[in-house]
Amino acid sequence: MNSSLVGNQSGRPFCLLAISYLETINFCLLEVVIIVFLMVLIISGNIIVIFVFHCAPLLNHHTTSYFIQTMAYADLLVGVSCLVPSLSLLHYPIVLSESLVCQIFGYVVSVLKSVSMASLACISIDRYIAITKPLTYNTLVTPWRLRICILTIWLYSCLVFLPSFHWGKPGYHGDVFQWCANSWDTDPYFTLFIVVMLYAPAAFIVCFTYFNIFRICQQHTKEINERRVRFSSQDGEAGEAQPCPDKRYAMVLFRITSVFYILWLPYIIYFLLESSNVYSNRIASFLTTWLAISNSFCNCVIYSLSNSVFQKGLKRLSGAVCASCARQRVAKDSSTSRSKRSSNGCHV
Repeated sequence: MNSSLVGNQSGRPFCLLAISYLETINFCLLEVVIIVFLMVLIISGNIIVIFVFHCAPLLNHHTTSYFIQTMAYADLLVGVSCLVPSLSLLHYPIVLSESLVCQIFGYVVSVLKSVSMASLACISIDRYIAITKPLTYNTLVTPWRLRICILTIWLYSCLVFLPSFHWGKPGYHGDVFQWCANSWDTDPYFTLFIVVMLYAPAAFIVCFTYFNIFRICQQHTKEINERRVRFSSQDGEAGEAQPCPDKRYAMVLFRITSVFYILWLPYIIYFLLESSNVYSNRIASFLTTWLAISNSFCNCVIYSLSNSVFQKGLKRLSGAVCASCARQRVAKDSSTSRSKRSSNGCHV
C-alpha cells in the first residue's frame, strides 16, 4: 500500500488511495472518479441555481439572495477549479512547475471556500437584523451596503490566505499533487492565524445569531398563540398554533449553514491535528478535503428542496426550456415536411 503512495517509483502514478491503482490503467482511477463526479455535480447544480435566480424575480426581493448568489458563483468556480487536479491525476502535461500550480490551486480553492464561509456568516447577521430590528431594517440593509459587504468578503478572503505562498499549506490540502504531499508542510502558526482570522469568528457569529434568532422566534410564536387563544376564547372558536413567519426562512438558511460546518468539521479537525504534528495521513487528507468541497453542491440541493419560491423559479426555468425544445422540434418537423412536399412537387 505504501509503495503506491511514495511517488512515481517504478513508473507507477502518484495515487493517495492505493486501491485505485490498477495494473492496466496508468492513472489514479478512484481519485479521478471522485473528483470528476463532484465536479459535474457542483458545476451543473450551481449553474441551475444562478439561472433560477435570474429567472425568478421574487427571489431577488430577499436581501439574502445577494449572498446566496455570491455563494453560488464561488461554488461554481470551485467546481471549475477541480479540473486542475483531475488533469494532474491523468498525467496531463502541466506548463508551469508542479509546486507553483499546487500553491495557486490551494490558494484559489481556499479563497473560494472562505467566501462561502463569510457569506454564511453575513446571511446570519442579515436575518438577525431583520428579526431584531424589523422597522429600521430597510434603512440599515440597502443594496449599496450589500454590494460593499460582498466586495469586502472577496477582498478579505483573498488577503487572509495570501501568506500561504511563503508561510505554509493553507486551508486546503492539494495532496493530489506529489509536491503538496511531500514538500508543502503545514505551519502551526499559519493554522492559528487562519483559525483566529476566519474559522473562529465565522463560527461564533453563526452560533450567536441563530441562537438568538430561534429564541426570538420562539418567544414571538408564544405571544402570537397566546393572543389567538385569548381572542378565540372570547369568540368561542378554537385557535390554532401559528409559527413565527420568519422562522421557516431562517430554518432554510440554518440547514445550509449546518451542512456546511458538518461537512467541513472533519477537515478542520484534521487540519488542526496535522498542524500540531499529532496526526498526519494522506488518505485522510484527501477524503476530508473532498468531503468539504462536496458542500459546494449541497448548498443548491438544500435551497431547492426547502424554498418554495426557488422551486417555482425552477419549474418556470424547466418549463421555458421544455417550451423552447418543443418549438425547435415543431420548426424542424415543419421544415422537414415542407422539404418533402417540394421534393414531391419536382417529381410530378
